[in-house]
Amino acid sequence: MVPSNPKHMRTPSLLLSMAIGISVAVDVQAQRNVEIGVAGGVDHFSGDLGNWDGAVQWNGIRPAMSITFRDYLNNPKRYITRALTTETRLSWHRLGYNEAQPTGGKSGMELRNFRRGLNFRNDLFGISQHLVLNMYREPFQPLYQQKFFAFSFVGVGLFYGRPKGDLFHGSQDMANRYYAWPDGTIRNAPRGTEGAAVIGQDGTYETDLYSWVTEGTGGGKEGRALAKTPSPWHVGIPIGFGMRYMVSHELSVGVEFSYYMFFTDMLDAVSDRYATYDEIAKVYPDSTRQYMARYISDPTGWGTDGKESLFTSRRGNPGLPDSFSYFSLEISYKFKRSPSRRSFVSL
Repeated sequence: MVPSNPKHMRTPSLLLSMAIGISVAVDVQAQRNVEIGVAGGVDHFSGDLGNWDGAVQWNGIRPAMSITFRDYLNNPKRYITRALTTETRLSWHRLGYNEAQPTGGKSGMELRNFRRGLNFRNDLFGISQHLVLNMYREPFQPLYQQKFFAFSFVGVGLFYGRPKGDLFHGSQDMANRYYAWPDGTIRNAPRGTEGAAVIGQDGTYETDLYSWVTEGTGGGKEGRALAKTPSPWHVGIPIGFGMRYMVSHELSVGVEFSYYMFFTDMLDAVSDRYATYDEIAKVYPDSTRQYMARYISDPTGWGTDGKESLFTSRRGNPGLPDSFSYFSLEISYKFKRSPSRRSFVSL
């Protein structure tokens, strides 16, 4: 069992410190207004896991929320609003999927990827900067009089997240492992064991998937285990569009749809092929840890036989980076600030 790393617990605090730094910079340099929007919604992960044939994995929808800071740049000409502006966003996105979970009226072997049976959850914390285009009809008429206006944006962000798996009923011990049966149940004993009890998964994502070697790359003499620990820091490119309604001069509500593209394929800890048993043995000389790594890589036992072949068993597609979409509803309020404070930043 791999001990938890205290550095993992400090990272959300690091992102919070970055957020405080931004707010301090805003407080020092902002002049007349700063708008703060609080949004909640759902996201949908697009990666290597899934049981639906279409692009949308309906049981892969998870909660998300964000806080956005706008209109904090210097505004010497006192525009009502800018057509082109920037915003800073702090966000939390819960990504996840479980291929052993019944969905769409199907269970067990009826599911496309039940035999693989992978699952993960990744609480992704991020900070991103967006370039925003506000689209409204009358440039010299206040937006609170026009009421509706549309917007679109593109940006770049830094995100932190470590995917975890629900692989044990309790602590990380092979005595507590799950056994997937063809009827779609999760039991406490191997398939075919008389009297095996149906226990299901407990919903606790206790296993840090980045802490275990589960995949390999290449084949033959070039084959090797991916023993290098993946980085929990990920760069994403958010793009989106939406519409806002001005309830008053200060208050507005909005709806937004955004899409976050990443340069990594490891948000779900699934990318390449299963590591062979020989490759796992080279990384984990201890037999207990070997069997633990085999199970974490292939929780159903159907994914791979652990041997090298002409076509090694695939877990994912490393050529397709991960992404997710985010649909949200926002309430924002414009706070007036002291006109005596000046900013060196202006557009």
